[in-house]
Amino acid sequence: MDELKKDAESLRSQLVTWRRDFHRYPEVAFKEQRTSSVIRDFLLGLGLKVQTLAGTGLRAVLEGNPGERTVALRADMDALPLTEEGDKEYISQNPGATHACAHDGHMAILMGVAHLLSKWKKQFNGKVIFLFQPAEEQLPGGAKPMIEEGALEGAQAIFGLHLWQLLPTGTVGIIKGPMMAQADNFRIAVKGKGGHGSMPQLTVDPILAAAQIVVNLQSVVSRNVDPLKPAVLSFGKVEGGTVSNVIPEEVRLVGTVRTFDLPIQALIEKRLGEIVTETGKAFGAEASVEYEPGYPAVVNPSSMVDFVIEVTSKILGAEKIKPIDPIMGGEDFSLYLQKIPGAFLFFGAGDGKKFPHHHPAFDIDERALPQATLLMSSLALEFLKGNA
Repeated sequence: MDELKKDAESLRSQLVTWRRDFHRYPEVAFKEQRTSSVIRDFLLGLGLKVQTLAGTGLRAVLEGNPGERTVALRADMDALPLTEEGDKEYISQNPGATHACAHDGHMAILMGVAHLLSKWKKQFNGKVIFLFQPAEEQLPGGAKPMIEEGALEGAQAIFGLHLWQLLPTGTVGIIKGPMMAQADNFRIAVKGKGGHGSMPQLTVDPILAAAQIVVNLQSVVSRNVDPLKPAVLSFGKVEGGTVSNVIPEEVRLVGTVRTFDLPIQALIEKRLGEIVTETGKAFGAEASVEYEPGYPAVVNPSSMVDFVIEVTSKILGAEKIKPIDPIMGGEDFSLYLQKIPGAFLFFGAGDGKKFPHHHPAFDIDERALPQATLLMSSLALEFLKGNA
């Protein structure tokens, strides 16, 4: 294990170089052409068998000595459709795209793991599958087509991580059971009768109806959902109208629902439809909603969490395990966990960083990269030894 630690540490500058290259040239969901090409060339250079899945995704297989076990490791590839802010030397060169959620780091880490384990392939039995997945940040995401095209073929377990700015650098947060929420989207259309702003009595004002819909829907979580059950209903976009003195024909609203329990999700979907329709009627407008179920909740099997904690304690120290609460963010890693056992963990990269995930000036503490590479390599090796 000490030798593996040294090998991981020796990759520090290379990991930073990879990560900053991806950061300079971010690509959004299903458009990760350059990103995929860079990773493919690297994996082929290691002598791995590489397949293209889900358009821009990659599946590479590393074979050690003959063995019965196969483990999969996953990193997401896509950037967010944001224009980066700040003056960092490696700022995005692609307008309207930035790695504001650490996927650049995830890719660098998994490349580091592939490099390390390729050196160690004569020292383990079995196979390691490296999955570089497109489109985690959007619906529908990349996990589903990756799985449908054979990403998990032969694998008995899968592990993934998310660099997490809310944790101190080098620490690990993980939860048994539900860890990240189901993330659904909805779109509301409110249709009225437009006209001059000075004569509202001759119109049906969709802005007024939409405003009341926003207010009324806040009662769903506060009055319909058990207060001991986590749930979120938020609006992210309101669109309608053109100038100050014209009441428009239509207003459109977009939002998200986050839940852990399917009965709560079904309740919110039902109430959302009822409130939207009836509130629209109350104002003489026609209001409708389209509800789009998203990724299911990330649910970690207890036995696999125990395995991650054991390996983390062994290689990083028990003090590096930090208690965390479930979060309402979503992750399509959940789809892998519905197929085979595994675990998803947060790896701290927050020291000295103040801008949160999805902020245009987001950044990570790059000192986390070799530590995370060591942990992911160790999880793969220990699983192949039959320790999980």
